[in-house]
Amino acid sequence: MYRLKPIRRRKTPKPPRALVDAANAAFCAILLLAVGLGGTQAVAGIPNLLATILPPGIVAANASTSPQESIIDLLVAPPPTASRFVPQVLYPVTTHAFPAWLTASAPEPAAPATHPKIAIVIDDLGGDLARTDRAIALPKPVTLSFLPFAEATPFLSGEAARAGHPILVHMPMEAEGDHNPGPFALTTQLTQDDIRARLIAALARVPDATGINNHMGSRFTADRDALIPVAEELAARHLFFFDSRTTADTQVVPVSRAFGVASAGRDVFLDDEQSADAVGAELMELETRARTTGVAIAIGHPHDVTLVALQAWTARAASRGFVLIPLAEAIRLKTEREARATLASAR
Repeated sequence: MYRLKPIRRRKTPKPPRALVDAANAAFCAILLLAVGLGGTQAVAGIPNLLATILPPGIVAANASTSPQESIIDLLVAPPPTASRFVPQVLYPVTTHAFPAWLTASAPEPAAPATHPKIAIVIDDLGGDLARTDRAIALPKPVTLSFLPFAEATPFLSGEAARAGHPILVHMPMEAEGDHNPGPFALTTQLTQDDIRARLIAALARVPDATGINNHMGSRFTADRDALIPVAEELAARHLFFFDSRTTADTQVVPVSRAFGVASAGRDVFLDDEQSADAVGAELMELETRARTTGVAIAIGHPHDVTLVALQAWTARAASRGFVLIPLAEAIRLKTEREARATLASAR
């Protein structure tokens, strides 16, 4: 019969005291370096580290207080007595107020002087390629209006839009007398459905248009009933109606505004007389009206004399104190001015 001999467990030799002291010193050095570099972020990770190193009993014995709080208090709290050797980086930084010259608010910039504004419309475009190209070469705010029946209108109006110009449909409308406004013309003899159909067909030829203005139309624009389907269609499409004012009896603006369509009339016709002196005189009249009222609108055509005069005038408009604006902005400004005048007269 065999007897089991008791197993003798070997005792784990203790590390030399010097090695333990060196390890403790290294740990403290690393800890202080981490705190100095990482601040509270370094300290925040100590409890998790201790929980993996220390026996569970030691961690549980301190469960009544937050290990993180106690360690932070131990490392960050100032010693009982002041010492010049305490690391100042561990204390809250005392802030100082900015000097008065830094905190004083800057003065409000002076409001810029209001410059008179001018919008220019060139219509009858699309039929003459060379002159249309010259009109497209004018500054971007110049509004260009295209005849819907011209063969090259879809292409040329697209080129003008890509060049940055606002685009209109120069809508043919019935004139007094024997004048023929051309295809697509709106006449007072048409039914409302026919008027609407012709307008839609014309707009389809100039898809970049933001509004229309009348080509001729001295009879049609004086007829309130004939204008109603036009205003309804423009309102549905969010387009505006610029009145070329070919008759003193025009009803374009009141009818359009009654249907919520932005509308205003021109102030100056640049080239009724096609001569350099006549066009120059009309440009001077345009400047006078803009200075008087704040905003003015002119219509011209792609005549050689008109294009030459406009090239020269637009080049020096800013130096003469004028701002060239798109037609839509001019219509808005004129509408606001007229509304203020109406309110003032009603008081």
